Formats: sequence, C-alpha cells, structure tokens
Amino acid sequence: MYGVRVAGAGARFSTAFTGIGLAADSGLSGALAQAVGPSRAAALMLLGDRFDASAAQRWGLVHSVVPDGGAAAEGMALAQRLAAGPTAAYAEVKALLRADAAPLSAVLEREAAAQERLGATEDHRTAVRAFLEGRQPSFTGH
Repeated sequence: MYGVRVAGAGARFSTAFTGIGLAADSGLSGALAQAVGPSRAAALMLLGDRFDASAAQRWGLVHSVVPDGGAAAEGMALAQRLAAGPTAAYAEVKALLRADAAPLSAVLEREAAAQERLGATEDHRTAVRAFLEGRQPSFTGH
C-alpha cells in the first residue's frame, strides 16, 4: 500500500469478508495491518464495519479527500505530477518502503545503494544544477 490514494468525500469502505463467512484475499490482511496497525486492522476485518473517507484519511488509507466527483481529476493531476518528477528516485523510494520489515542494518544498506545509484543519474545532476540556479528541475527518469 505504497501509492498515493485519493477518495471522494462521500466514499465508504468496508472489509466485508467476514460478513460472508470469509477472511481476506489479495494480501489485504498484511497490507491493512501494515497501513493502520494490527489492532485497527483486526477490528476492521473482524467487525466489517463501514467507514468513511475522513476516517480512511486519518488512518492513512488515503492521502487526500476531495469533493465528490473530483477524485479522478485529482488522481490525474497527481499522476501527471509524479510522471514529471524524478521517476527513478520514486522507484527507489517505493522499493525501500516495501523493505520496511527488514532489520535496520539491511535498510541502511539498501538506502545507501539506492542513493549511490540515484547520485549517478541525469535527474540528480539536473536537480542539483536547477537548485544552484534557483529554478525548478525538469526530470526525464534517467
């Protein structure tokens, strides 16, 4: 669950599996516990209660809540922003986040390796030049 998620203000969510005699699938149990903590995940999955977009945002399940009907436009704006950014760095960040269950020493090694790889990219050189020149960088993903 390492993406940037947007919900409309009227959105409602539920983990209704137990209501039909099932547990969870598609990795929900692990992802939900990681996102909201094991206690809240247990309550959500065992009770199956519905919750609104505001609660989802407070719990970290969505990044932002926008007026109803605006989620698609906001999602596209975020996608365009990300596409214009340092995509190689974004890929490294997501890989590092997925490794969060690793011991600190392993996380530090992965972070150092990622910084070394990214320090050699054109995106990094462009960003440093832009910073020194007081302007916004234009990233290519290389």
